Amino acid sequence: MTGYLLRRAGQSVAVVIGLMIVTFIMIHLVPGSAARSVLGVRATPGRIAIFDSTYGLNEPLYRQFLTYLDQVVHGNFGTSYLLQEPVSTLIAQRVPKDLVLVGISTALALAIALPMGIYQAVRRDRLDDHLLTGASFTLYSMPDFFFAIVLIAIFSVQLHVFPPEAPSATSLGGILADPRALVLPVVTLALVTLASYSRYMRSSAIEVLAQDYIRVVRAKGVPERLVLSRHVLRNAALPVVTMVGLSFPNIIAGAVIAEEVFNYPGMGLLMYQASTSHDFPILLGCTLVIGVATVVGSLAADISYAILDPRVHYGRG
Repeated sequence: MTGYLLRRAGQSVAVVIGLMIVTFIMIHLVPGSAARSVLGVRATPGRIAIFDSTYGLNEPLYRQFLTYLDQVVHGNFGTSYLLQEPVSTLIAQRVPKDLVLVGISTALALAIALPMGIYQAVRRDRLDDHLLTGASFTLYSMPDFFFAIVLIAIFSVQLHVFPPEAPSATSLGGILADPRALVLPVVTLALVTLASYSRYMRSSAIEVLAQDYIRVVRAKGVPERLVLSRHVLRNAALPVVTMVGLSFPNIIAGAVIAEEVFNYPGMGLLMYQASTSHDFPILLGCTLVIGVATVVGSLAADISYAILDPRVHYGRG
């Protein structure tokens, strides 16, 4: 296990470095000028030259990357072009808010998807299974922004049940103090991810239900409720555990859209605003944080898999 963790750590470092290189190149290939976006279309050539010189944008691309890499190694993500604040500070202010939004929505999605997948497996090819499958595919194929707008139109505009915007407070305590305003953003993310989790859980539960040990347990007269909760749930949830770690980029992508629609003051909204203003340091910093979190999530999923299933051993190879 130790050797496996060391190998994965080395692979993770390589993945993060590769992510930094690809992201840096792609961001600098985006049409438009960062100086024009920040200073305005009426900025004089002299002001643009000063801006480029201040932030090193007039240097060759490889030298800009080496400078950025040196900054990251020393824990410095640079300074936002537009906000004139350290990127690390901006991200640190928003990460706790994203953890609340993503954490609650993921927990809600799993709480619904796991029993839903088992129920569909037990009721396989019946009417209720087909109805839930159709609902899952509808949610899975629906764009995040459209689903968010539909929820606002129904529950905010028509029924006046929930506010159309996320909590306006900038502090984490202020956001938690207004739970009604969190409902629509959380439900948007939860229902979009729920579809994929429930489909995986259904397929996995069908496979588990066909195993011989399930037949043995049922033959011993164990109540069906205990068969499903103690034997089917634990074994069928293994692929879903791995999927949660690997689906983190998709969850964050959905969070970017949801935060923009609901004006939620998280890292997704920060990234969206940075992308519209060519604020390269924020985009690079946020992408790096998300990439590292994805790598860590994948490793955590593998470790959790081994804990949940003692038959799994990570040895050599």
